[in-house]
Amino acid sequence: MTFFIRPAFKKNQRLWLPTLNYLRAMSSESPLSPFSTLVISRPANAITHVELHRPEKRNAMNRAFWSEMVDCFNQIASDSECRVVIVSGAGKIFTAGIDLMDMASDVLQPEGDDIARTSWNLRRIISKYQETFSVIEKCPKPVVVAVHGACVGGGVDLITACDIRLCTQDAWFQVKEVDIGLAADVGTLQRLPKVIGSRSLVNELALTARKMYSDEAKNCGLVSRLFPDKESMMAAALELAGEIAARSPVAVQGTKVNLIYSRDHSVAEGLDYMATWNMSMLQTQDVMKSAQAAMKKKSPKEVAFSKL
Repeated sequence: MTFFIRPAFKKNQRLWLPTLNYLRAMSSESPLSPFSTLVISRPANAITHVELHRPEKRNAMNRAFWSEMVDCFNQIASDSECRVVIVSGAGKIFTAGIDLMDMASDVLQPEGDDIARTSWNLRRIISKYQETFSVIEKCPKPVVVAVHGACVGGGVDLITACDIRLCTQDAWFQVKEVDIGLAADVGTLQRLPKVIGSRSLVNELALTARKMYSDEAKNCGLVSRLFPDKESMMAAALELAGEIAARSPVAVQGTKVNLIYSRDHSVAEGLDYMATWNMSMLQTQDVMKSAQAAMKKKSPKEVAFSKL
């Protein structure tokens, strides 16, 4: 990848000092970041950190963000050096959601000579914005998102496309769209019901735009783990990512693909797809390597798996 590599998790410098030195060496090879709203780092072997990076604007999602996320995750998907991704936000909060000032012209003044042509253009714009978060779900590498502070509007669309969600005690979540006169249209209404399971709670959140605080988010299953502060959360996210990265990438990526397929299909269809998938994937050397390691009581981290 041609990503600009930046030292990660500055508050944990003593813990990650060898990694930071490694990242500084890498950054000299790529002095200019290709992104204006994201900063990419490699905090540990096989782990990519994607940081939303407009802290002065509370990481609001401007026009550049929507295309840069697609470019970023398309590159990650094809990067054999990466096995797992961590997503977080710089500054005081995770994200304030859509940057209305920057995006207003696209949404409120679509081009077109008549209603039909204007509608087609607006549909094209909405579909393009939907891909910004769908690309996370389509990426075969598992994505761990770490949320601190506010996660508003488009932030909920983003995190529901991720595979594992963590948050701090001060985090809160808000499906904000009805407050600005529209229905959420880039993923929340489709993914949130399948994440937390309670249709009643989803309806309440989406129809009232009320805030959901971290304890409720943990209780309903929106997040799986809760942390006292961002520093401890990021350390845990890195540890979790390390555990995933240590496993066979054939097994890990196949698991993600099949979990998502099964979510959207019947049990019978999911089983059939799994059988078709594994009729080739079971022929990997990783199965034998993992079995031999288990027999010798070795950790998965001691097994050398080929890149994927």
